[in-house]
Amino acid sequence: MDPYLKKTMTLGYAGRRLELRVAQDLFSSHAVDVGTRLLLRTLAGPEHGSHRLVLDLGCGYGPIGLGLKAAASHRTVHMVDRDALAIEYSQGNAALNRLEDIEVYGSLGYADVRRSGFDLIASNIPAKAGTPVIARLLLDAAGLLAPAGLVAIVVIAPLQGTVAEILEGSPAVEIVFRRATASYAVFHYRFRDQGAPPAAPGGRSSGLEVYERQRLSLVHKGIRLRLQTAYGLPEFDSLSFTTELVRDTVLRMRGPKPRIHLVLHPGQGYLPSMLWAALKPDEIRLVDRDLLALRFSEANALTNGCPPDRLHARHRASLDQDWLQDAELVVGMLRPKEPPESTLAIARQLVSGAPRGGRIVLGASSTVITRCLTALDAETLPFRTVDRKRNKGFSAVVLERR
Repeated sequence: MDPYLKKTMTLGYAGRRLELRVAQDLFSSHAVDVGTRLLLRTLAGPEHGSHRLVLDLGCGYGPIGLGLKAAASHRTVHMVDRDALAIEYSQGNAALNRLEDIEVYGSLGYADVRRSGFDLIASNIPAKAGTPVIARLLLDAAGLLAPAGLVAIVVIAPLQGTVAEILEGSPAVEIVFRRATASYAVFHYRFRDQGAPPAAPGGRSSGLEVYERQRLSLVHKGIRLRLQTAYGLPEFDSLSFTTELVRDTVLRMRGPKPRIHLVLHPGQGYLPSMLWAALKPDEIRLVDRDLLALRFSEANALTNGCPPDRLHARHRASLDQDWLQDAELVVGMLRPKEPPESTLAIARQLVSGAPRGGRIVLGASSTVITRCLTALDAETLPFRTVDRKRNKGFSAVVLERR
């Protein structure tokens, strides 16, 4: 059973009826949003039938990319998103609708796109991305387009002026179509003189400056850490009570020093940086469904001295058993907006998959921790509770795998 699944809904487009499975905490899980439908309608004319190689940027559960593929079977469609759960759902929806020649994978903006020479790049631009990121998404498309390639985007109405200013302010951009409603605005545009494709990322921290919010220096028990923090991630200016509880709980633990640490949902990267500075493990593994969190966590751990060969990351919505089975310390920051069923599924997997004698430290609201412990106890899973600390409605709990 899929703990993330909310429902299955339909999208009618170009004479096809697509079935789309949606997750509760992906964008527009109640219905395919009006902006996406508007964008698709503007791409339904015969003048767009020649677009053979298509990129859906920020695909979510897949309505744009899958709709464009369903409308023209000759197309090859790449679909990318920074959220690994979106990737899983888009892949599943492509299979559900028997659509082939589709590649779905993670990318932070255009940084990880595997092809260039696209005839069409289409995107429902995220409203909360911030102006610097939006400008990057709008203008960096140039290096990935084929000659005369088209970009087609939709934004919410309050962003219409911002987008128009960015596009009209670039001498390389030619806007060829606009449509606005009370709620959304669509732009189609081309580039008059496309430059060379963007260079491949030059390392884990390459290209992150557009997301940067500020730089912090944090000191705890004589350990000073430097953090580069990002828009769109929590704890950009201070640590949460949960992070402080988990940090103090881990540093307080006694016994043999764990050699392999796994951090689930590392956020800005404070906890993996602190684990390295305080404990110097043989390996730190990072797992998150948000590629932005992984990139900033990696960059911050490296900045604070962790050697690259001891730091590894996986972009996943769930955990891989091969990474759990020898992780002697697992630090799991449970996502505050995660559906209860998926939170419990993660806790169950951690307890069941960790090695015997391994420690699992979970941080979340006290309500979530209590709910997880009650459910795990009822299932008679092989663990014991070693420690629990609370502060202002939040908890950190230490479990030991029997």
